[in-house]
Amino acid sequence: MKMKKLGVLMLGIVALAGCTGKASESNTETTSKANETTNTEQENLAGKEITVYSAGPDGLSEKMKVAFEEKTGVKVNLFQGTTGKILAKLEAEKGKPLADVLVLASLSSMDSLKQAGELQAYPEAIGKDKLNVDWTDADDFYFGYSASALGITYNTKNVTEVPKDWSDLANETWKETFNMPDPSLSGSALDFLYGYTSTDQGWDMLTSWFENGMQIMGANKSALDAVITGEKNATISGVDYMAYKAKADGEPIDIVYPESGTVVSPRAVGITKTAKEVSASQAFVDFLLSDEGQNLVADAYLLPGNSEIAVKDRASLEEIQQIKVEWKDSEDKQVEVLQEFGSISQQ
Repeated sequence: MKMKKLGVLMLGIVALAGCTGKASESNTETTSKANETTNTEQENLAGKEITVYSAGPDGLSEKMKVAFEEKTGVKVNLFQGTTGKILAKLEAEKGKPLADVLVLASLSSMDSLKQAGELQAYPEAIGKDKLNVDWTDADDFYFGYSASALGITYNTKNVTEVPKDWSDLANETWKETFNMPDPSLSGSALDFLYGYTSTDQGWDMLTSWFENGMQIMGANKSALDAVITGEKNATISGVDYMAYKAKADGEPIDIVYPESGTVVSPRAVGITKTAKEVSASQAFVDFLLSDEGQNLVADAYLLPGNSEIAVKDRASLEEIQQIKVEWKDSEDKQVEVLQEFGSISQQ
């Protein structure tokens, strides 16, 4: 019944130095053979077809699909949805599974799939050694390819004094002017709730937000849209890559990471145990972890899983004060946190 519980939660190429004589000939021969192997592998993949369920971002998922198809000749059937929708779809299709690869916005949900025996290990994954170890499964069942940080997203036209910490939203000046995504609909909001309430002030602060008129407003996009239009001045647990994109698009939006720390929510990729095209699925994982794939991640304003890839027009991981969160084996605890949140919100 592990899958049903999940429904409640939601989710290089090395450049050789120039050498002379026989050493140079040997290097050239080795490189040539490596290229032949790569080309042969790609030819073997051409014509295969995989199904990928991805929690987005939508633009990134589509770019990954197109780039991977062009590189390998593998056709990708892409389903995009929230982590919750993907988990529900997996449950509904349990008798006749369709997904080969899962890309989720919740590390906790991916870890729960591993614990439920729904994933298969891929120890030979290319690029895994460059990933943040805190975001990746030690047994190679899933790989943290990216992350988002959760902060306070605010409307730059309405807000003249930018909040510095979570406690600022409990002040009278913010009364009934801010919202939070619904953690039963948003995997990142649930991750924030789980991580933040593990701190000493977590539950008390949450209660004070409700007392100050915090509104729970749909999933991430709905909460952000309300701030973009000026209906609300700020969003608690705002997803940073969404804020950066909206800002780049000219919207009156910015984001601040509270001084006392916030939750960084890793996003992971894994291969289902029922994958029909294992080699093609593994190739998709390799592409997501490659420098090319990780640069696409950075282009989407996410934090790349590979720290060697530079972030683009956003705060780096080192610039964000983090709350330490234990994601593994956290499913039951997240269910309890969600139930407690529901009780407080009804008071």
